[in-house]
Amino acid sequence: MDVLGILIPVSLFLGGVGLAAFFWMLKRGQFDDPDGDAHRILRDDYDDAPKD
Repeated sequence: MDVLGILIPVSLFLGGVGLAAFFWMLKRGQFDDPDGDAHRILRDDYDDAPKD
């Protein structure tokens, strides 16, 4: 039972880090255009050749 005294705060800390990372990515605009990539690959002018 003593290990719960360590595991509960560690899990709360890691959950808080994950939540902070999510809000940071949300603020930076990572999720602004989720359908853009899906539609971009279907266009005719899509070029999947490697860039020189």
